[in-house]
Amino acid sequence: VQLQASGGGLVQAGQSLRLSCVASGRIYSSDLMGWYRQYPGKQRELVAAFLPNNIPNYSDFLKGRFTISRDTAKNAVYLQMNDLRPEDTAVYYCHVFRRETRGDYWGKGTQVTVSS
Repeated sequence: VQLQASGGGLVQAGQSLRLSCVASGRIYSSDLMGWYRQYPGKQRELVAAFLPNNIPNYSDFLKGRFTISRDTAKNAVYLQMNDLRPEDTAVYYCHVFRRETRGDYWGKGTQVTVSS
């Protein structure tokens, strides 16, 4: 599975971005897709991901601003980010967790920069 993320960029505080991630290769309905972000020198942290049964899960500090969605027909997952803040500046990574094999797949990341 290869993941290609796009949609990052430079925006001002309060603006929006929509990240997209398309997976090539077979994606199963049981695969869990989501987004993480990473600050320089820090570990990746969960932003939002789908739990089993397609239940979206968000980090507490993001509720109400970001929305994750998925298009299974396109093997894609999206992250709509509204009301962006400078602290959202990070590299955002698309992630797939394959439950059957407990395998992790990561995209290359897309930079999001929010200026104040």
